[in-house]
This record gives sequence, structure tokens and C-alpha cells, in this order.
Amino acid sequence: MKRRFGRAAAFAALAILSMMMLAIPQRATAQQNVESQPVKADQATSEQARAEPTRVDLGKAIFAENCSHCHGPNMVNPGTITPDLRRFPDDHDRFVHTVKNGKNNRMPPWGDVLNDDDITDLWAYVSSRRNP
Repeated sequence: MKRRFGRAAAFAALAILSMMMLAIPQRATAQQNVESQPVKADQATSEQARAEPTRVDLGKAIFAENCSHCHGPNMVNPGTITPDLRRFPDDHDRFVHTVKNGKNNRMPPWGDVLNDDDITDLWAYVSSRRNP
């Protein structure tokens, strides 16, 4: 019995590790494409964000990993508990401040988790989905 459980656990661990290894190169490749275009979070505008599809793709991945559990997949949620980010105003500075510092003790601060490039990518994704 122990032997069967050990094999099943090893197989499960191998499957999880394989999925993780497949995800890492995609993010690394996209990041390499963006590194030649350094843009700090406080310098980006929504127009720049819309013009950089690789940043939008990176932002979508960051959103899925860090934000979607509250703001909904693809930013679709009823907007009753967390704001519908598709209606977020075109206010980059407010966005960066909110992401870094949190909001009203409801949204946690992400400044220690996401760096300026991550926040710029996230802004690119949110800006690309804006529907005022």
C-alpha cells in the first residue's frame, strides 16, 4: 500500500513540476522582449500601454496570477465587493499608488510583491480593457 501511495505522490509531483516548467519559459520569453523597452511605472501612459502588446500580455499573466482571485478572471466581476477594473479611470498615478499601497484596508498592498515593471505591465493590461 505504501509503495502505491509513493508512486502516486511521485507521479503527481512530476506532473505539477512539468506544468510549472512549461509556464516559466513563456513568461521569461515575453519579459526578454520587453526588456529592450525600459519604461518605469511612473512614466507610462495609457497610450504607451496600448501601443505595447507584449506589455499587455505580460500584464494579463500578472493579473491572472495576483489579481483575478478578487477582481475576477479577465476583470469580469459584479463590481459589488471589488471594483470593476474595466471602468477604472485613465489615471495612471492613482493606479500605481493603489497597487503599491492597497486601498481602504480591503485591497492589500502589492508594492512588496510587484516591481515597477510588473505594475507597468498590469497597467497596460487594465488600460487595454478599459470600458468607461
